[in-house]
Amino acid sequence: MGETKHLADSAAIEKLKELAEGIDICMFCTASEEHLVEARPMSTQKVDEKGNFWFFSTAASGKNQEIKNDDQVQLIYADRNNSHYLTVCGTASISKDRQKIDELWSSHVKAWFPEGKDDPNLTVVKVKPTHAYYWDTKHGKMVALLKIAAAMVTGHPMDDGVEGKLKVKV
Repeated sequence: MGETKHLADSAAIEKLKELAEGIDICMFCTASEEHLVEARPMSTQKVDEKGNFWFFSTAASGKNQEIKNDDQVQLIYADRNNSHYLTVCGTASISKDRQKIDELWSSHVKAWFPEGKDDPNLTVVKVKPTHAYYWDTKHGKMVALLKIAAAMVTGHPMDDGVEGKLKVKV
């Protein structure tokens, strides 16, 4: 059995940043008008010092319309190769904040927004976490693999996992 380690405040924010920015792509889940879960891959631009997640999005996208109807979203991150997993539930908001666009902009974003930072379809989506949970390894991938191999040989579980709640002040 792995270890449970709940984190709060700055330690929780550091874990959110480490996992989300390290994995980068998440499944960004919203609720459709039919109350179905809609999920699409999104690149995390940043997790800020308050634990907010930032994304670029197209103004007329289905995702933005769904957020306007129901601002509750879920972000699901998975890096199977390194055994890093994160799920975040939160409240999403959409803006065209010029300062935030300038701060987050990088040249690779131009592939989706060919007119650059001045693209009229460019918006930023902020997700403020309400609750989050993570699964990780204590000692990294190599030690985890060695412990799995040892468990297979000995028949004794040697879980190197750690998991817990991440609580960020709302």
